[in-house]
Amino acid sequence: MVRADEADEHELDSFPMAEEEAEDPRNMNIEQDGSEYQEHLDRRTVRKLDWILLPFLALLFLLNSLDKSNIGNAETAGFTHDAGLSPGDLNSALAAFFAFFVALQPVGAALGRKYGMARWVPACMSLWGLSTILHIWVRRRWQLICLRIIIASLEAGFYPTTVSYLSLFYTRYEFAVRLGIFYGQSAVAGALGGVLSWAVFSHFPQTPSGPQLPPGEIAAATQGGWKSWEVLFLIEGCTTMVVALVGFFWLPHSADTAWFFSSQERMWAEQRIRLDRDNVTPNQKRRASMALARSITEDEDAHAQDNDDGQEAHDRLLAGHDSADTNTLHRKMSTVSNMSVTADSGLSRHDVLSAVLSYKIWHLLVCNILSAIPATAFGVFLPLVIKQLSPSLKLSPAQSNLLSAPPFAFGAVVLFIFAIWSDRSHQRLVPIFMGLGLLLAGLAMTVMLPMSRYVLRYISLCILLSGSFIASPLTVAWLTNNTPEPGKRAILLGINGWGNLAGVFSALLFTPADEATGYIRPFIVTLICVLAAFVGFIAFWVLLVRENKRRDDLTVAWTEDEKEREELMGDSTTE
Repeated sequence: MVRADEADEHELDSFPMAEEEAEDPRNMNIEQDGSEYQEHLDRRTVRKLDWILLPFLALLFLLNSLDKSNIGNAETAGFTHDAGLSPGDLNSALAAFFAFFVALQPVGAALGRKYGMARWVPACMSLWGLSTILHIWVRRRWQLICLRIIIASLEAGFYPTTVSYLSLFYTRYEFAVRLGIFYGQSAVAGALGGVLSWAVFSHFPQTPSGPQLPPGEIAAATQGGWKSWEVLFLIEGCTTMVVALVGFFWLPHSADTAWFFSSQERMWAEQRIRLDRDNVTPNQKRRASMALARSITEDEDAHAQDNDDGQEAHDRLLAGHDSADTNTLHRKMSTVSNMSVTADSGLSRHDVLSAVLSYKIWHLLVCNILSAIPATAFGVFLPLVIKQLSPSLKLSPAQSNLLSAPPFAFGAVVLFIFAIWSDRSHQRLVPIFMGLGLLLAGLAMTVMLPMSRYVLRYISLCILLSGSFIASPLTVAWLTNNTPEPGKRAILLGINGWGNLAGVFSALLFTPADEATGYIRPFIVTLICVLAAFVGFIAFWVLLVRENKRRDDLTVAWTEDEKEREELMGDSTTE
């Protein structure tokens, strides 16, 4: 019986990796130096994941975050005014967006898992990129709401599907750092969106407009070039569509079909995940890598002698070469499934039911909703909040968007630091508590400081954003670490995606009526919600401590055979 959130003995490879050593495994003395071979193969494999797969997935999430937040940047340049809409229509559209986005999260995650991330996500991205461009022609309230609902439906499930896909390739205590890099793109998107908006708004006029409107429509402006917000939607929508098309060719369906791996690396990329999910010790992992090396060498020799030998190397990773002292490893890995453990598709009814019936996910969901309100709110509303930082400043749209970049940059850097700490210490909840502490400190400063102290209020926003992006990805890391079944993991992450209900609450909180007061009321409500989340995570920690104690008390009298049976089958019982 495995302890909840139990740390294993895996060592985290540093990132980025060192230069690859050009060494042929057949020239190594594998029996005498299996540890060196394992580390060598691990470095090569993880380095390619870090520099080829992870950056592209991070780019996808960056574009996803930009497409969610660009409407806030466009509003600072008068999007609703030019389109003949009221500011309240923007809040209605955002509320509709998050309502559909949240409701369809498990559905999107299930479809992404069923059909495979490598084809599902690029297809959805192509369509929502087109929808982003269509914002240029919005002239009615229903048009804006319909477009946001379409984008929400296409984006629903993107995050859980992509995170589940990413978790297929990394071991448990490599994962948080990579997830930090991936999830940190939401903060990078805030910073990049601010800089991009500043650049666009500085070089395009705020008045004359683009496409001609039919007679009777409310014209946005006179004849002339395109408006700045139109150019913003066009650039971001086209970029999303182009990158999505590349994704069809870039993303592998599994490690053993990855175009960037050699044959040895494909085999090891699969095997290292099997070993990690089975809690294999370092010594056992070393023996497995030696068996892998022998298999590679023998298969290459056999192929040279007989080209008609069709036996695949990865079907013989643990052929009977180990001595009696590796009997435990043989029992763990006696059968190696022909199906890839890193396959990006496949879902069963049991996966769905076991995820829905897990009480822990519902506890974490409530905490996630409450703690995510600042991140989701400021992803859209931070430029507007900064614009109202102090009435005496009279910031232009370009200036307010540029000033929104540093707080998001702080958020990205702090998240990456906390993710490294979490992986190296094998802890999830303690970094979450520290991140929420930063968030609470920033919120308290923002609430207490008068609007005349705009410099200190801006600093408090930087502190606030520094702690806003930590709880959510580390919660996801905890879920993936404790859910070895990929299908169930995808559904759990989809349910956890309901945490985006925070976006609905933020759209209802940060209304135009609060602009004159510098959004003090929304900040106070957000502070109360984050405090409640902090208490909820403490309760979750107590729950885990009690459950682990109960499991320890239950297994204390078990024999080694019973413990091993429980680890393998999950069905051991006491007499």
